[in-house]
Parts: sequence; C-alpha cells; structure tokens
Amino acid sequence: MKLTNRSKVVSNKEMTFMEKLYLPEIFKGMAITLRHAIEGPKGKVYAYPEVKKPISKVWRGQHVLKLDEEGRERCTACGLCAVACPAEAITMTSAERTKEEKHLYREEKYASVYEINMLRCIFCGMCEEACPKSAIYMTERLVDVQTNRGSFIYGKDKLVEKINERIDITARQSELQKKAVK
Repeated sequence: MKLTNRSKVVSNKEMTFMEKLYLPEIFKGMAITLRHAIEGPKGKVYAYPEVKKPISKVWRGQHVLKLDEEGRERCTACGLCAVACPAEAITMTSAERTKEEKHLYREEKYASVYEINMLRCIFCGMCEEACPKSAIYMTERLVDVQTNRGSFIYGKDKLVEKINERIDITARQSELQKKAVK
C-alpha cells in the first residue's frame, strides 16, 4: 500500500572518478557563493537595531494573561490551554480563592501557578483558541533573549499584564472572543 506519491527509486550505481573527487561540485558551490557576493542582497534590507522589519498581522509572539476591566485575572485554571498545547509547554496548579482574594480573581478557582516553557512553545496559538474565558493571548512582542535555560520558564510574574500597562489585543480577537469578553 502506497501512502504518498513522493517515493524515489534509489540506484546503487558506482561513482565515477570525477564524482569521487568532489572537486567539480566544490567549484560549483564556490561559484554560486561568489555570484551572490557580487550581486548583493535581493529584496529590501533593514539595518536591524535602528530600523525594525514590519511584523505581519498574524504574528504570534510572547503570551500574555489578560485582566478584566476591574483588574482581576480572567484565568480560571480550567486547564484547556495546557491540554490543547501540542508541545506540552504549559503547566498550571489551581487553587481556591479566599474571601480576601475576591478582588484579585473573577472565579472561585484560579491558577496559583501558571508557567509556560518558552523553549518548548512552538507558538501555534492553540492555547489562545482553547481558552473559554479569553484569558491568554499571543502578542506581537518578541520573547526576550536569555543566557540560561531556567529563565525561559515564564511564570505569572512575566505573563500577567500590568494594570497600568494594558496590552491591546482587539486585532487578534475573533468575533466569538469579542462577544465572550463583553
């Protein structure tokens, strides 16, 4: 049974003397490299630190856990984002809200620990689609450069947006998400 039409017939023919030398192929590769060096870059070139390349509208960057209008976390620790994540990059621990924490969390249950391993994350956006409370979104921000692996595990300290620095995600929201938030 054939699953695809991409199969190739492999031959075990003996290599010629010139093929064994590899020199013609090396010279062909060097000629291509020289041609590219002489012609220069094709397309638009950006001087990166000073001029940033425009980002696509569908770019999926760093995650953010959104707050509602009153400054409470939207996440209810349902775990759907963690289940939907194909890379298993999201881990969370749920806890019960106390009476003193009523101003911090919307529901009785909340995520006491919410972590995303950014080295595992493949930025697919499945967590964003799975969230029933519209709590997690992917922004246009780039993930920061780090020097050790441990600092790529983002906790709530890096994921929850600041109340005075709200992140506009209306361009990323679907119509269903816009209705759910209201």
